[in-house]
Amino acid sequence: MGVRAARLEDVDAVTSTQIRAWKAVYRDFLPPIPLEQMTGPAAEKMWRRQWEEAILSPPTPRHRLLVAVERVVPDTDAFTALGPGGILATAAQRASDRVVGLASHGPAEDPDLHPATTAELMTLLVDPNHIRRGHGSRLLNATVDHLREDGYNTVVTWVFADNHPMIGFLESAGWGEDEAERVLDMGRPIRMIRLTTDIS
Repeated sequence: MGVRAARLEDVDAVTSTQIRAWKAVYRDFLPPIPLEQMTGPAAEKMWRRQWEEAILSPPTPRHRLLVAVERVVPDTDAFTALGPGGILATAAQRASDRVVGLASHGPAEDPDLHPATTAELMTLLVDPNHIRRGHGSRLLNATVDHLREDGYNTVVTWVFADNHPMIGFLESAGWGEDEAERVLDMGRPIRMIRLTTDIS
C-alpha cells in the first residue's frame, strides 16, 4: 500500500474510481438525474480527458494528482510446476499496482483566498470496495507533505454539506468549517461548505 504521483497509465483506473466513489457516496443526497449526468458514459469520457490533461499538462507545477495503490501479487499456486525460484520470479514480474484512491490539489482559486499561501484539496476519493484501509489518510498526509514543500500554510476544500462521512473524516484530521458556503442548483438547492486546516 502507498501513495505516488499519478501516471498516464492510471487514467482509466482514476476515472473509474472517481465514478464508483461518487455513485456510492453521492446517491444518498444528490438528486438522481444530476448524479447520472456526473457519472454517466458521456461524463466518464470527459473526466478521462480531464485526468489525462492533469497528468500530462497540469496548469502549474503546484497542481498534482496523487493515487493510492495496493500491490497486487498473483496467486503463486498456479506456478507450482516452476519450482520456488520460478514462482518468485514469475510473481515479481506480474505483480502490479492497483489504483484504489485519488487526491488532487492546486493553488486556491476562491477570490477571498491568497493562492500563494493557500491551497485547495480539489478531490479526495477512495474506491468504495477499498475503504477503511487507511487510503484516505495516506492520500491526505501525502497531499499535506507536498503542499508544505511548496510553501503553503493553509489548505481548504469544498464538501457537500450532507456528505457527513467526508466531513467527519476531515474533522478528525483537524479540519473545520470556515463559514464560507455555496449553493448549487441541481434540481433542488444543494449546499456545499468550505473546510480549512492550518498546515504551517
